[in-house]
Amino acid sequence: MKIIKFKKKTKFKYKRKVIINDLILNIFIGIHNFEKQKKQRVKFNIEIITDPHILPNNKDLNSILDYETIVNKIEYLADSKHHELLEDLAESIFNVIFKNKLVKKISLKLEKLDILKKTKSVGIEISKSKI
Repeated sequence: MKIIKFKKKTKFKYKRKVIINDLILNIFIGIHNFEKQKKQRVKFNIEIITDPHILPNNKDLNSILDYETIVNKIEYLADSKHHELLEDLAESIFNVIFKNKLVKKISLKLEKLDILKKTKSVGIEISKSKI
């Protein structure tokens, strides 16, 4: 008797990301008096990892994370008030984006573009995950 082995169906491991690169906004940010009087250019780079078990479905837009909505929310947050620190602004962004149940991890890079003349930019980079 001959035993025939069937190949197992290949399974894939997915990692889905929404990427927003080089969003530049003029906002009030900083602890110094001169920063409270004039808006500064801040560059936002964001990578959002979503639930790989939920397949995108064009008939159910709740199955995807809309990057335009994310950009609009960031613009609203950034423009809604003066932010003392980039870290405070980052936490506000995390709080808003994590309201979407698809989001598993966010990596955020915020840079002030014009604050120090000897540098191209200065800023922070933070990642936060749901446990």
